[in-house]
Amino acid sequence: MSITKEKIVEYAQNLGAVLVGFAPSSRWDEYGEVADAYRPNEIWPETKTVIVLGVPILLPILETTPSINYLEQYDTSNILLDQLAYRLAVFLTEQGHASIFLPRDGYGDIHVLVDKPVAAFSHVFAAKYAGLGTIGYSHMVLNEKYGPRVRYVSVFTNLEVEPDVVITKDLCTKCEICKKLCPSGAFTTREDQIIADMNKQACSEYHVTLCEEHRYPCGVCSKVCPIGQDRKLFNSKNISLYLKEREAITQDPNDPEYARWVHVRQHGSKGNRII
Repeated sequence: MSITKEKIVEYAQNLGAVLVGFAPSSRWDEYGEVADAYRPNEIWPETKTVIVLGVPILLPILETTPSINYLEQYDTSNILLDQLAYRLAVFLTEQGHASIFLPRDGYGDIHVLVDKPVAAFSHVFAAKYAGLGTIGYSHMVLNEKYGPRVRYVSVFTNLEVEPDVVITKDLCTKCEICKKLCPSGAFTTREDQIIADMNKQACSEYHVTLCEEHRYPCGVCSKVCPIGQDRKLFNSKNISLYLKEREAITQDPNDPEYARWVHVRQHGSKGNRII
């Protein structure tokens, strides 16, 4: 039974997907950026198209990180992604097009990433190849509407679908604000490219601490990125507020500019850290 691209998009959006993109499995071979074993056809040889689904992380909640509120938003988005990807895969299979989904995270526990900070499949590259954004300095996909504040999941299908166009103009301006404010100091600038070298182990080890405090993940690099139309929508365009945050709160924990974030951080997790 044939099914149109428009019908797939409509079905996914009705499930809760905000962003939907399509990439042919051949695009991984065309770009050659991902090691062979991590390409769709190596994971499931029947794959003809990868459908990438995204949901936004709402900026005012992310700004409270590290906090229980951001943890809950992160977990909620993950649950939603897995459920809508599974349901889309079943829907396509029922229409006669064999499909599977790859869960939004490819590890069982944050401690696993300390020893092996890589998943079996990258939704970051999938989102790039599906035309949903470009990969920025921080290794995250930057989307025009939401910047890096999007979570992604992928559906593999044997259905051939007209692909979306890959965005060729980088959205990242290499401002390096994420480098300046990264709590784990994970980023090192490379002069020959926009994407930084990243100490993934240092990032993972910092997340272990947050996990023990029940306010994982970090998300600072996503929070401080100036890219995204959502900044205007949420009236959160003052990036200097982030740059001054640690110093201001250290000097005065009751600084009124940061009171709403400090308030949230002091509840629902271990310890009483305010930043």
